[in-house]
Amino acid sequence: MRGSTQVLVIGGGPAGSTTAGLLARQGFQVTLLEKDRFPRYHIGESILPSCRPILELLGAWEKVAAHGFQPKGGAYFFWGGEEWEVRFSELGEDGANAWQVVRSEFDALLLGHARELGVDVHEATSVKELEFDGDRPVAAHWAGEHGRGRIAFDHLVDASGRGGVMATRYLRSRQFHDVFRNVAAWTYWKGTKKPAKGPDGAITVASVPDGWFWAIPLHDGTLSVGLVTGRDAFNSRRSELGGVDEVYHRALAQCPAVRDLVDGAEQVGGIKVEQDYSYVTERFAGPGYLLVGDAACFLDPLLSTGVHLATYSAMLGAAAIGSVLRGEVGEQEARDFYGSVYRQAYERLLVLVSVFYESYRGKDYHFYNAQRLSVADRDKLNLQASFDRIITGIADLKDAEDVYRRVQQHLHGAESGDPNPLANLNKQHEIKRAPVSPDRAVAGLYLTYEPQLGLRRTQDPDGSR
Repeated sequence: MRGSTQVLVIGGGPAGSTTAGLLARQGFQVTLLEKDRFPRYHIGESILPSCRPILELLGAWEKVAAHGFQPKGGAYFFWGGEEWEVRFSELGEDGANAWQVVRSEFDALLLGHARELGVDVHEATSVKELEFDGDRPVAAHWAGEHGRGRIAFDHLVDASGRGGVMATRYLRSRQFHDVFRNVAAWTYWKGTKKPAKGPDGAITVASVPDGWFWAIPLHDGTLSVGLVTGRDAFNSRRSELGGVDEVYHRALAQCPAVRDLVDGAEQVGGIKVEQDYSYVTERFAGPGYLLVGDAACFLDPLLSTGVHLATYSAMLGAAAIGSVLRGEVGEQEARDFYGSVYRQAYERLLVLVSVFYESYRGKDYHFYNAQRLSVADRDKLNLQASFDRIITGIADLKDAEDVYRRVQQHLHGAESGDPNPLANLNKQHEIKRAPVSPDRAVAGLYLTYEPQLGLRRTQDPDGSR
């Protein structure tokens, strides 16, 4: 491994590989350290259409489309006695706009693509310690299959996921929200039935009295079926019923929409469990470093936003660092832009998920009451502009403004007043890439894609535009 690099990326998941690849495409020297050997297992299999423009920018979309993943036509919800579908834009001549993916294959594809773009990738290599010059990280001590060493860098991208090298070891600034203190338990089924409702390849989301199930069809012939429920209720039932398997199957028996899909099917493997706490780090950026993807924040999986937030923050981060290295903008203003835009994206989705939970009509169920944003959480949020800027892509402005009004009421303690706040949304899932013009600038900067990815000022320092 080289002894120094312009940019060091910690983590090879979608956030890290996308950031690294986008920077390498700009001609910068990038080194990526990944603690695991790919392919490796990961959950988070349902991808939103908003990822497509970023994967196209990365030059990886054709590889994803050609891999053979299950095309995702949308979603179908069985929610509190109501049913509706969310249909992604119709298939065009070039195929699907979103996929259900086996993450081990998807993540390996993106990491391999980053390597092809010139990123110096080192798998099975962990960061043991960071060196700092004041508040600025300047070098990393690593250990891997080929020994140990030290690598210096100009800029650090922490894409280390929920482990969060910077947030948990050094900044110690991770804050857990009062809501979404849930547990996810899931496994895979083979020989399942095809859903009778919903778009082809859709994710099925179905509520149960104390939580909800996802059902995601995958191209390997399996169906990913997961339960999300409250932590305390999960632990109580596990003690009462005798184990995780019993909790999962008891809940599945209460969910006809998903139970019928797996009736007569074979369960493949054991049940996996993960604490699904939602959190945010106090600062997404600082002197010489950015936190991208789950290293900065993590959100309940209800709306399948994980890979979207990973790739979106990667694009923002690559634009910010690229413009700094080219001398186009100052480091402080670039990280102010990055932190503001990524935090706004996360917060809007946080509120949307909470409103979605709050729409459940079974008000007597503790699980759904527990998902409401607390007063403390509301006070921390800083929502701005119109809900039209939700980055998953709501194309209908009237719908967006209507939901934004309800969200603002919700933030001030009111109920949504609508059993299905998303029933008519997402008619077209085109990404609203928020700050892409001077009139949408944040901290005086906006994204530009020409002649290459970067940031541009609304006004130059001399006052000209």
